[in-house]
Amino acid sequence: MGQGEASARGTSMEGDCLSCIKYLMFIFNFFIFLGGSFLLGVGIWVLVDPTGFREIVAVNPLLFTGVYAILIMGGMLFLLGFLGCCGAIRENKCLLLFFFMLILIIFLAELAVAILAFIFREHLTRDYFTKELKAHYQGTNSTDVFTSTWNAIMTTFDCCGVNSAEDFDDQSLFRQLNPSRLVPEVCCQRNDLMMSREECLKGIMPIRNKGCYSAVVDYFETYIYMAGALAIVVLTIELFAMVFAMCLFRGIQ
Repeated sequence: MGQGEASARGTSMEGDCLSCIKYLMFIFNFFIFLGGSFLLGVGIWVLVDPTGFREIVAVNPLLFTGVYAILIMGGMLFLLGFLGCCGAIRENKCLLLFFFMLILIIFLAELAVAILAFIFREHLTRDYFTKELKAHYQGTNSTDVFTSTWNAIMTTFDCCGVNSAEDFDDQSLFRQLNPSRLVPEVCCQRNDLMMSREECLKGIMPIRNKGCYSAVVDYFETYIYMAGALAIVVLTIELFAMVFAMCLFRGIQ
């Protein structure tokens, strides 16, 4: 009799624990679903917006890439949240397994990116970017992805070259294609009462003389700890999601 009651209590506690995991997983994935829906909505709105914002995005490679990154991220979160909610509330082992596999793939992809970033960290040096800029930057060619991306960076961060305007020397591709200009036009886009645009193009004290390497590093320096903490939080959430999904999967009879 005592053993039967103990077994019943154990079964009841196991059922309560399984039910708790089930509803925690549903709530967790419901918020993921809402976040994915929001990102999808923002991305779609930007692409179809009739007021002209779409044109602004189209001519700016950084914004253009960012919009599609938002759409992809939103779609993945939407799918994850949907699978997690349905699998938890319906106790569907197939959906839970698919959810677990999808989370695992994302987790391994993030891990691979981190490893690759560590391996190829030498390619993020000032000298590497300077070499690439001199070899591939053309100036005003908007059809070249490398050139248009650098123009967007110099405009966004109010900078010129990797180190300074001196990066556009006689050995650079820019000077070979534009022998009459000492700096790109993008370095002269701000108005200055003391100097005309023509003087800037001739290299007489370019308006944007701060290097983009320093400008970008200074900009992101304040966010690097926040980004690191966010990455740890995301990876922890993904680990807990996989554990919850597998516990629920194994607990379903």
